[in-house]
Amino acid sequence: MAEPFDNYSRYYDLLYQDKDYRGESDYVRDLLHRFHPAVNSILELGSGTGRHAELFAASGLQVTGVELSTRMFEIASDRAQGVASTNSTAGFSIHQGDARNFRIDQRFDAVISLFHVASYQVSNADILNLFQTASHHLQAGGCFVFDVWYGPAVLAQQPAVRVKRLEDNTIRVLRIAEPTVDTQANRVDVHYTMIISDKTSGEVEQFTERHPMRYYFSPELHLIAEQAGLELVHSEEWMTANKPSPDTWGVTYVARKHSSKGRS
Repeated sequence: MAEPFDNYSRYYDLLYQDKDYRGESDYVRDLLHRFHPAVNSILELGSGTGRHAELFAASGLQVTGVELSTRMFEIASDRAQGVASTNSTAGFSIHQGDARNFRIDQRFDAVISLFHVASYQVSNADILNLFQTASHHLQAGGCFVFDVWYGPAVLAQQPAVRVKRLEDNTIRVLRIAEPTVDTQANRVDVHYTMIISDKTSGEVEQFTERHPMRYYFSPELHLIAEQAGLELVHSEEWMTANKPSPDTWGVTYVARKHSSKGRS
């Protein structure tokens, strides 16, 4: 079985072609301005194919992205070059690296980590390292915005098997997501089966990937943030700003850098 995103990344943009990247980018930008009105520079941990970063840059923000997956990094790099060629004032650069240990000699007004990147950090060490990366690169008073699978909702609703079918001009894709819940580890292992049919040749490819996702609870995030030199100052339902509840699968958190503590 492949590691997360080894093969999945090849079909990522097709799988999420109906995702409201513009609406999400507007939501995050507005949230940043609520907690840091003068925000200008952003570090994005886990940029994926660069869809969010492209929109942030187009709105005038200076964005530096980090992505581990080679395929996603390549797509994001092409996207960054496209931004540079069409808008001389937009700023979007991308680095290939691991968000848990990435370091550059630069400080940012804000750090963001979207689309459940934090929930892919399944061990205590992993999530602490992600938070320390954010803390290290934040200016004093800067904000870290991230979203997670929310523990109370995961336990109340229980993940279900989901099937997704989509296509473009060349292929048809069938994705089956089969989750198993490990309540001792606060983790959901999502087992993806992907079946890709070439419309021209009729060839069929199939592969499987396991994506472990940790669901989080607010008290542990407060503690981990404090250990990284951050203070958790706000939480809300992703995209709606409603108060988190057992009906809220995705929750957005805002943490603030309150001192130089936590840099490494």
